[in-house]
Amino acid sequence: MTPQNENRNELINLRFQKAKETFAEIEDLVQLNYWRTAANRLYYTCFYAVSALLIKNGIKAHTHSGVINQFGLNFVRTDIFSQEEGRFFKKLFELRQDGDYDDWIIINENDIIPLIEPAKNFINKIEQLILANA
Repeated sequence: MTPQNENRNELINLRFQKAKETFAEIEDLVQLNYWRTAANRLYYTCFYAVSALLIKNGIKAHTHSGVINQFGLNFVRTDIFSQEEGRFFKKLFELRQDGDYDDWIIINENDIIPLIEPAKNFINKIEQLILANA
């Protein structure tokens, strides 16, 4: 294995570990009723996992929108992920944007709780894809 591939594999592992650690934070945030922060962490959980998947496949993206677009082009349009899963990832991004930047938006339990299990399934699917191509 070349040093470049070793560094890439290390980065993939670091990003995916970050996804898992971020997901673990969500339970505590829900217990504390920190809904805005939970929205942020749900998005970042999936963002880190998708970033790892893109790196694994040699796909570059330099912005959040770039990650979303590359995911759509390379994994949704090719039917590796469903249209629904693509919309889910984009929905998390929009919810995070609203929660972080819109002072008037209210995010509550009804917005967050239904997203937790799909986020878990989303990152699990990504993990399986990463491991399958190891």
